[in-house]
Amino acid sequence: MRAIVYNGAGDTDVIEIREVPTPEPGSDEAQVAVAYVGLNRADILERKGQYPSPLGKGAIPGLEFSGTVSKIGANVKNVSAGDRVYGLVPGAAHAEYLVTQAQTLSPVPVGVSLEAAAALPEAYMTAFDALFNRGAFALGQSVLIHAVGSSVGLAAIALAKNAGGRTLGTSRTPGKLERAQTHGLDVPILLDESWPEKVKASTSGRGVEVVLDFIGAPILDQNVSVLVVGGRIVQIGTLGGYKASFALNALMAKRASIIGTMLRSRGLDERIALARAFTVQLGPLFARGTLRAEIDRVVPFERMGEAHKAMENNENFGKIVVAVNPAP
Repeated sequence: MRAIVYNGAGDTDVIEIREVPTPEPGSDEAQVAVAYVGLNRADILERKGQYPSPLGKGAIPGLEFSGTVSKIGANVKNVSAGDRVYGLVPGAAHAEYLVTQAQTLSPVPVGVSLEAAAALPEAYMTAFDALFNRGAFALGQSVLIHAVGSSVGLAAIALAKNAGGRTLGTSRTPGKLERAQTHGLDVPILLDESWPEKVKASTSGRGVEVVLDFIGAPILDQNVSVLVVGGRIVQIGTLGGYKASFALNALMAKRASIIGTMLRSRGLDERIALARAFTVQLGPLFARGTLRAEIDRVVPFERMGEAHKAMENNENFGKIVVAVNPAP
């Protein structure tokens, strides 16, 4: 089979398509013929040598996919050959075939294409887990979403609005803020020096219950400053840096919490539980069209480097999807 590999760490010229052995499923596993895959920041960082794969050096990258079950192990009961599925894996999705524990797979909802399905797992699982499981977001609360034009940011808007919440979002790009408003963003905020004041002004000085942050160290103080008493910061990424120094007394005075999250490092039991919750709670909303993927572009497998460049340059609004073996 063909698969993406990184020939060392560096720029997009280290991306290669190679012929590698096709993986065979174990007794509790399923083999999936991959149709489409999503591109994520983790893939960019892994290519640069800044985010080691849990599968080891030289492993095939890729975290999310959609496709058709091609083989199943002897103990597998939840899927059958021919089923349309999608999901998250710790790696090895950027290939024509992958093997994963069968219970981590979710059925593609009726009416959702395989192309659209590939854009759902990472964005919605990350946002769902960060907003509700970690952030304890509740009816009528407000959430501040940094990098609101990202696929996770757009998913967080949709989930918060569906839960009766109010959404505030930041971006350095005015055009992305305008587009995010068409997805339900209530308060667009340009990420400049005065963004904390804008958050407070738009909440009548009260602040927000939850902050979903992808930036990290440079804005930690400001994130604490816009929280209500008892508010929560859920740290999803550290694009701006991961070493921070801030005044603990501000956090203590608000009885606030900083909660870290990372899906890739979670154990099998947690990944199975998240896949089940995703299927039961969000699957019907995808089927009805209440929730959907925002796809920025679809790039052929042979042009993976082009997809990497677009994400590195922050060109995308929503998900970049790569067509491996496109469905007819």
